Amino acid sequence: MELPHWTDIVKTARFKELAPYDPDWYYIRAASMARKIYLRNGIGVGGFQKIYGGRRRNGAAPPHFCKSSGAVARHILQQLKDMDIIDIDPKGGRMLTSQGRRDLDQVAGRVPVVA
Repeated sequence: MELPHWTDIVKTARFKELAPYDPDWYYIRAASMARKIYLRNGIGVGGFQKIYGGRRRNGAAPPHFCKSSGAVARHILQQLKDMDIIDIDPKGGRMLTSQGRRDLDQVAGRVPVVA
């Protein structure tokens, strides 16, 4: 997966004030998005904007929900498609390919279980 040149300066949502502190945030978000597609097919860019959205503080006015960045979600989905992990669902959104499901199952099998 190629990191875009803007990962160190981009905000993940318009209600955020700063870029993420963790230098690996892009990989963590990509893994999270792949897992969410694994659990529920048919999620698109708008769905991920709602999932990763949050509370916008409006100063003296009451806070309201605000969506996250669509460009970040779109770029990660494009990268996952180039890696042949996801594909476009004919019913809308994205779905996992058989290769992607196999890869995610292998990664999940290597994670130790803490009891």
